[in-house]
Amino acid sequence: MKKNRSTLFRLVSYTRPYAPLAVVSIICAMVSVAVSLLVPLLTGYAIDDMIEGGVKFDKVFKYIYILIAMIAVGALAQWLLTVSTNALTFKTVRNIRNQLFAHINKLPLKYIDTKQQGDIIARISSDIDQVSEGLLQGFTQLFSGVMTIAATIGMLFYINWIIALSVLVLTPLSLFVASFITKRSHSTFAEQAVKRGEISGYVEEVFTGHKLVQAFCREEEQQTEFSELNAQLYKCGFRSQFYGALINPCTRFVNNLVYASVGIVGALLCFKTGFSAPLLKVGDLSVCLMYANQYTKPFNEITGVITEIQSAVAASKRIFALLDEEEEKDDSDNEVLEQCDGALDLSRVKFRYVEDKPLIENLNLNVKKGQKIAIVGPTGCGKTTLINLLMRFYDVTGGSISVSGKDVRSITRHSLRDNFGMVLQESWLFEGTIRDNIAYGKADATQEEIITAAQLAGAHDFIDKFPDKYDTMLVENGDNLSQGQKQLLCIARIMLTHPPMLILDEATSSIDTRTEMKIQQTFYTIMQGRTSFIVAHRLSTIRECDVILVMKDGNIIEQGNHEELIAKKGFYHQLYNSQFQNG
Repeated sequence: MKKNRSTLFRLVSYTRPYAPLAVVSIICAMVSVAVSLLVPLLTGYAIDDMIEGGVKFDKVFKYIYILIAMIAVGALAQWLLTVSTNALTFKTVRNIRNQLFAHINKLPLKYIDTKQQGDIIARISSDIDQVSEGLLQGFTQLFSGVMTIAATIGMLFYINWIIALSVLVLTPLSLFVASFITKRSHSTFAEQAVKRGEISGYVEEVFTGHKLVQAFCREEEQQTEFSELNAQLYKCGFRSQFYGALINPCTRFVNNLVYASVGIVGALLCFKTGFSAPLLKVGDLSVCLMYANQYTKPFNEITGVITEIQSAVAASKRIFALLDEEEEKDDSDNEVLEQCDGALDLSRVKFRYVEDKPLIENLNLNVKKGQKIAIVGPTGCGKTTLINLLMRFYDVTGGSISVSGKDVRSITRHSLRDNFGMVLQESWLFEGTIRDNIAYGKADATQEEIITAAQLAGAHDFIDKFPDKYDTMLVENGDNLSQGQKQLLCIARIMLTHPPMLILDEATSSIDTRTEMKIQQTFYTIMQGRTSFIVAHRLSTIRECDVILVMKDGNIIEQGNHEELIAKKGFYHQLYNSQFQNG
């Protein structure tokens, strides 16, 4: 319960910038409650004026006019309450979503690599929607309900204290029933939120690899796994909804007892006389019956939203758990790397993803300005890890990496990465025009610069064949292009920026051999005078590199140019001959 309260208080803190809307909501709620209390009272007065001494039409019509005016005011207040509450809710949720997205962009790559992407997406989409629909909007009903209950009890005491006591005696029973059920339903809603995240992650994972699923004829197996996850979600969802569904009918049963008790007690008081008159007038009995119904209605509304509130609390915990993840250490006070000559030095570098599993141990490397460095080796030897360390996606756990004589940990990540151009094996394109995708790293690029970059990458010819040319819209991840075309656009993107250092991580792996040969010379042209790191499995693409680093188990086991390494007849010789038997 303490954790639930802290989650609620933290969520409410996001509404502080919109305090005026909250004030408007409170005022409108008070007006609405006041109208709901006065309407039955005036109705009771009208009934008494029609029973006692004949119908007094002048007074009755007066009450009717007042009732019409009050009902109109109540409707206006209710409308303003809905508008202000919705504005408060959606502005608050918008800020939470913005903060969450900004926070994700600042999380270290280690967190992204170790979490299901679908689960992260679920927290920023469906979980926040659950907060909007449940918790924040439920606050209005809770506030109005509590005010109605308190005010109604006060009015009942004003009319007749005996009836008020009969209502109060039965009230704890309604509260006990609701409390008993909600305590047992909270854990099921928390479990439901977790399972919802798991199934979102699984769907995202399978959908991303849908072609492979079909290629390996794994549809039935994937369906079976999904059905198992879905069955687990069904079970916890059924339990949570079962408990939630119990609340309303149970409280309604108790509330009907309250209404019946008011009717019975009130009827007896109408017949029982005091010194000269009945203890309760017929009009007052009508008022008490309306108040009894009005008094029990908030309990029904409050218990009706408890299901959504429980689910929203569970969703809020998942959102705040992500927000509480530690961001990358702020390095804005570090030095900005303005002049970079492309010289790098790796001294006794150590790194491990898992504390007790070393990957790179005592790696030493000196790279001169403008050198072309190829990195080869078997899968898992540390090639991509070395690239991650150069870009500071991860920091070394031992030793140091220096760029232009400066330790990369002493300069800002932003300025370091500005001096690198990177083309990855996995192409990434976003929904937008081809022009926007090429200019992603240089938003102010001119049309001529974009075309030149596309020509250098060998992409201009196929772009020019589209009816809209560079204004052609790409769908998400560029799925309306071939894999080779997508990679060519990524290469054009980096050619546009002309950074002093280049990283080509299997940059031509998705391109056919003829196209690869066509742009290979272009690569060497733009690499002139720039320090370049080339990660490749096709050893034919690295024969012209100045230095070839052969890695195995996180260490550089051979180093030299192509001719030197072939002459050594070592591990590189074996790798090369495995691809070119006549080499």
